Amino acid sequence: MRILWAPWRIKYILSPKKRKCFLCEAAKSNNDEENLVVFRGYTCFVILNKYPYNNGHLMIATYRHIGDLAELNIAELFELNFLAQLAIKALRRTMKPDGFNIGLNLGKVAGAGVKDHIHVHVVPRWEGDTNFMPVLAETKVIPEALNSTYKKLKKEFTNLSSEFEKVKSIIERLS
Repeated sequence: MRILWAPWRIKYILSPKKRKCFLCEAAKSNNDEENLVVFRGYTCFVILNKYPYNNGHLMIATYRHIGDLAELNIAELFELNFLAQLAIKALRRTMKPDGFNIGLNLGKVAGAGVKDHIHVHVVPRWEGDTNFMPVLAETKVIPEALNSTYKKLKKEFTNLSSEFEKVKSIIERLS
């Protein structure tokens, strides 16, 4: 069995949790930069992870506070996947990763940090992005500040917004 060690995540795990859902709060807020929201769709939005596994770690979440993939309506299901595709394009253009980890954690036992609000993780990966620092020093090196990553990705999502406009009417019809 292989084990994925992520000791830098302990800061998030041990930090006091707000009673409110941070994804719902970000969705309702008008301050996208403060909340790290890089794109807003019709039923879903894209947000940078404040405690990333790697630079550019994005999450695609529904506006609706729902935790079960089986309960998504067809519009949410379609848009969640479409925005994952846009996220890959934006990350490829701005950060040039060698690959991606993409996934859902449904339920607390599955590792969901936010178990009641569904979100897809899109984590860019680079050859050699895991080195001796997390293994020996229990320290993850995130080489770029979140606000710098935010600005690059926000700009790229703006450039890709015409692709979203092509499917927006489909999403509206599915709703």
